[in-house]
Amino acid sequence: MSNFEIKIPELGDFKDVEVIEILVKAGDQIEKDQSLVMLETDKATMEVPATQAGELVSLSVKLGDKVNAGDVVGKIVAKPVSQVESSENKTTPPAQETTTIITPTSIPVSPNNYISHASPSIRKLARELWVDLTHVSGSGVKGRITDRDLKGFVKSIVQNDGIKNALPEIAHDDYSSYGDVEERTLSRIQKISGPRLHASWVNIPHVTQFDEAEMTTINRLREEHKDNGNKITPVAFIIKAVTRVLKDFPVFRSSLLESDKKLIVKNYYNIGFAVDTPNGLMVPVIKATDKLSLVQISTEIIRLSDLARQGELKKDDMSGSVFTISSLGGIGGTAFTPIINAPEVAIIGLSRSYVKPVFDGKSDWIPTETIPYSLSYDHRVIDGAEGARFIVSLSEAIKDDATYK
Repeated sequence: MSNFEIKIPELGDFKDVEVIEILVKAGDQIEKDQSLVMLETDKATMEVPATQAGELVSLSVKLGDKVNAGDVVGKIVAKPVSQVESSENKTTPPAQETTTIITPTSIPVSPNNYISHASPSIRKLARELWVDLTHVSGSGVKGRITDRDLKGFVKSIVQNDGIKNALPEIAHDDYSSYGDVEERTLSRIQKISGPRLHASWVNIPHVTQFDEAEMTTINRLREEHKDNGNKITPVAFIIKAVTRVLKDFPVFRSSLLESDKKLIVKNYYNIGFAVDTPNGLMVPVIKATDKLSLVQISTEIIRLSDLARQGELKKDDMSGSVFTISSLGGIGGTAFTPIINAPEVAIIGLSRSYVKPVFDGKSDWIPTETIPYSLSYDHRVIDGAEGARFIVSLSEAIKDDATYK
């Protein structure tokens, strides 16, 4: 058997974080990723998960203790392989009760990927049941949502005919009867992002508008920077232009609180950008783009993209965005309809640039590189006229030298 230390994970800038809940005790059989203790900072709660399955032989912290990143707080003895296989081969007898399936239209879904005051197991169950935990009242310590709270909420929905208009499940054939098939497991990122994208699509009335912008200014400035030894990615220019336009259209950097029927307008400019990685799509965030130069933004794009592809992004690297840009320009295509990165209310999708003739207003047609883009937005918050004004302003900003100074 192998012994594994339980260490407090990275806590960012927080120190002396308080232990507010002990979820296990010595002698318990622990599964990998099971939460062991809950910590609380002045901003949020967080769990310390087990990195190994086995028996918990010791836990040295108690309620109220202060801990820091790297502190050893317990020890787990790993399960023997035979024991793990034995537990995995156990079968559970079928339940006798009738199971009611709750689907997305039954219960509102929260787009947030972090719910305070609920353990990972509760959050996991809530996602499976398509429950927005912001609608559930917690009866636990400090308002924590318990298993009983969640199941009681679901029961009340069912009893109130909350599933009458549920979407039908997709029927699947026995595909192997038609030919050879193979089964592939979704990546961890796909397992996480899939439900979030589905929740965004189901809960947000998307509208997408399309436009094009001239790349003449961007191409000229890229060459000037290149002569000075700086290679600037085109996305850096778009981020700069989007930041400028967001200052004039604050509703595009807001989030809708449906329960309170309020908009939260964010007076900061953190821009997310989608990165294609071997394991799936990730969205790192560049902070305070209104205070960064083109070179600084381009440097951040390269740095965060490398971390994303290496699977080394931290939570802070993917948090706090007010607007997202998704670029397929390096691959191809003329247009697409990006899904909003909820709880944001809008997203830009960049397609591959191309050269087209543009009339100079006199007598000549000038070959001009143009980038097509798509703006998807939440129609509950943004109407068509406002969307049109936004893309007109963005197209003007992209070709304006003043945007990049």
